[in-house]
Amino acid sequence: MIAMNRTTTPQKLCAALVAVALAGCAIGPDYARPKLDIPAQFKEDGRWKSAEPQDAMPRGDWWTVFQDPTMNRLMDTLNQQSPTISQAEAQYRAAQAQLRQAQAGLFPSLSANASRSHGVSAPGDGAATSYNLGLSASWEVDLWGAVRREVEAGKAKQQASEAQLAAIRLSSQAQLATAYLQLVVADRQLANLRDSEKALGEALKLTRNQFAAGIVGDEAVASAESQWHAAQASVVDKQLTRAQLEHAIAAQLGQAPASFSLPPAAETPHLPQIPAGIPSALLERRPDVAAAERNMAVANAQIGIAKAAFFPTLTLGASGGYRGSTFADWVTLPNRIWSVGPSLALTLFDAGLRRAQTEQAIANYDASVASYRQTVLAALQGVEDNLSAQSLLQEESGMQTAALAAAKRAETIAMNQYQAGTVAYLNVLSAQNARIAAENNLWNVVNRQYAGSVALIAALGGRW
Repeated sequence: MIAMNRTTTPQKLCAALVAVALAGCAIGPDYARPKLDIPAQFKEDGRWKSAEPQDAMPRGDWWTVFQDPTMNRLMDTLNQQSPTISQAEAQYRAAQAQLRQAQAGLFPSLSANASRSHGVSAPGDGAATSYNLGLSASWEVDLWGAVRREVEAGKAKQQASEAQLAAIRLSSQAQLATAYLQLVVADRQLANLRDSEKALGEALKLTRNQFAAGIVGDEAVASAESQWHAAQASVVDKQLTRAQLEHAIAAQLGQAPASFSLPPAAETPHLPQIPAGIPSALLERRPDVAAAERNMAVANAQIGIAKAAFFPTLTLGASGGYRGSTFADWVTLPNRIWSVGPSLALTLFDAGLRRAQTEQAIANYDASVASYRQTVLAALQGVEDNLSAQSLLQEESGMQTAALAAAKRAETIAMNQYQAGTVAYLNVLSAQNARIAAENNLWNVVNRQYAGSVALIAALGGRW
């Protein structure tokens, strides 16, 4: 620190340095979002067109489109108790704290000190006691914009963390919705499989009676037994699927599987239909795209920070206080001391360290640009995939519905024929089993439609 004599005006020097700092430029490239070559509309639906992601758009409770009270209750629990979401929220708070740390670099630091010492300062002198009390301040003048780039990076990190929190929340909600809907379908299919098991059990009983009467051979009994045991195995397998889905839901809600259970739903959730003329702005909700874009801004600011290391750093310091040999005259005016002055530091040789750090920052930025482009393309692919899936599944659902209607007619005809005495009861059981199989096939399609609806909503960033 350079001590100032009484003829120097510290205020003028400070003002000059502040002016230099304010006039200083920020080293490194200014951030600009790269342009992407994106088609004007989606391939699978001409009503859609691309848009730039804007994560700040409201999403709302998108799961209410399924009109299921149990799902609504589970989502409320998820948003409050999910360990995954809680972890992301903590990471967001950490990013906020990091931003405040970076912003603190724009301001001076102030410290206080007090000391008492007793000793000999020179040979032949007697021991003396010294008291010191003072304040010191220092400020690194942001001549080259390094601190401003750090603040810029901190803001972008905070925004990226906020977007990542939204992405994790949306992903957790989508996973819970998918698991719950799969569980509902599993319950419906389990009921069908039990009906099938019962029907095949009755068929086996009749076949055994016919074998005892000499009407059919042993191979007919073996075939009936095989079908019945296969139906039993299907019931057990579906029970396993349901149990695993229930366990997965419990874990997502932050609860132990042993203390969590869901009874079969009384009503089937509504299957939402894609409305006509969906606004393209919904694609702008994608939080993962927003996070990738903010990560680019972070990487861009890091280039400026790395380049600023090639230039000298200017620090303005000031200190003042009192020094005395006795406690009584410690703070008297004659014992006042002070100093103010700048210090300049520049690294002259570092064996290529700063150049390597700059090259690393540039490479990291290039990687973030590639990651952003890939994220946008993946978002577009997700929408395209789910649009085509919903369209084709709707067509398949119509076919399976027609197949079920035909199976029901066949069952009715077989029952009428049996009541008229023209066919055996085995024909009725066979038609009944065919109808149950058709119902199960339709539920398989519904299950995929549920999953596709959730996936499409998630691909759009939440709701349509």
